[in-house]
Amino acid sequence: MKKLILSIIAFLLINVSYAQDKYFTKNGTIIFDATTSTSPEKVSAINKSAACVLDTKTGNIQFSVLMQGFEFEQALMREHFHENYLESEKFPKSIFKGQISNSSAINYGKNGTYDVSVKGQMLMHGITKPLETKGKLIVNNGKISVAANFSILLADYQVLVPRLVGDKVGKNATIKVDCALQVLNN
Repeated sequence: MKKLILSIIAFLLINVSYAQDKYFTKNGTIIFDATTSTSPEKVSAINKSAACVLDTKTGNIQFSVLMQGFEFEQALMREHFHENYLESEKFPKSIFKGQISNSSAINYGKNGTYDVSVKGQMLMHGITKPLETKGKLIVNNGKISVAANFSILLADYQVLVPRLVGDKVGKNATIKVDCALQVLNN
């Protein structure tokens, strides 16, 4: 009987520890901003339904966002973004798959803000490119949040901005990521 109880306790401890290795959200926020200094209005969109999965054991991290989820203040800007620039029907998702380079330096069990370096591949508009950036990982009472700001050159992803609006829409876009993660229960 003792062996059975010990086996059950060991099984439960292993499963609890395994579940604590993976964190996720499907409500992450990503902001896309291609506003120029000469733009008369903000060329910015927000998506509050980004998915993110983090494996604290390996440092692997993945983001996925449906392009149609990006919302603009102006309907015409949204239409141009989805139909002309990002072609959201043809290329419905953007995906980043990478790894936190310094994951072993993070104490996922201790509250704190950790500077992280992330390196991986980003797929956008049908084009995959290497991406390396810095960010923050915040541990607070067993919950994990990730945040990053980085810039991409739209031409790298074959997103063409017509000359007619070149003074309003930047050649670079700033991407801001903010995701509060929860333990992934299997």
